[in-house]
Amino acid sequence: MRPDPHVFERLGVPRIGRVFYQGRIVTAVPYDETHIRLMDGTIVCEEEVSFLPPFEPGTIIALGLNYADHASELSFKPPSEPIIFFKGKNALSGHRAIVMRPPAEMVHYEGELAVVIGRSGYHILEKDAMAHVLGYTVANDFAVRDMLENYYRPNLPVKNRDGMTPIGPWLTAASMISDPLKLTIETTVNGQTVQKGSTGDMIFGISEIIALISRVLTLRAGDVILTGTPKGAINVGHGDRVRVHIEGVGTLDNTICEEGRTCHTSL
Repeated sequence: MRPDPHVFERLGVPRIGRVFYQGRIVTAVPYDETHIRLMDGTIVCEEEVSFLPPFEPGTIIALGLNYADHASELSFKPPSEPIIFFKGKNALSGHRAIVMRPPAEMVHYEGELAVVIGRSGYHILEKDAMAHVLGYTVANDFAVRDMLENYYRPNLPVKNRDGMTPIGPWLTAASMISDPLKLTIETTVNGQTVQKGSTGDMIFGISEIIALISRVLTLRAGDVILTGTPKGAINVGHGDRVRVHIEGVGTLDNTICEEGRTCHTSL
């Protein structure tokens, strides 16, 4: 079931997630650095569960080149209007999941703030847009960069591969984030900081994005918008551990495995 706009009030928690535990999908919340609490009160180690996307996703909408510094490092001009594309649900995976790397010259991480819709709307006014936001989560929208024909067509081979867009671990209530355009995004590879930026550097802000998208399609609860990544893309390969931290939202941790090689099932 997709999240409803009152899920945090109903459960009395500021963050929620979904995990697969003992043959069933259950709602969970953070407990401490290494444990989570299931909604029946059971406390388990993270290693005992498989993290899923923290909400049942609807339409997955992504922005390309929404940070001028990232556009520049790829030798593109910053766009004058949003570059928007769609992703299939197959592309999503969870916190601690193994990300399968296809045969390619360049695979880049892309740490991003993901905006989750909680209230449906069509032709949403920019001034009303934030009232439709349920919360935020962390995304890592891996890109198979050398298969990009041009930035207008980043979709199938580049951005829609199975499990190459992990999100999570938690959906953080919008009320917990005083200003989503003042958050630090930091990505590390094997413990070394390789990407650090601020959501304040987005070319197109969250309200503007929501208003624009809703002029074309009805946004519904559970729809998620990936808002782009700052500069700092480098190639990553087999065994690399990639962590994306967004201030106040959470830390997403994944390890890369090349297709055809032996991989552990979790971190």
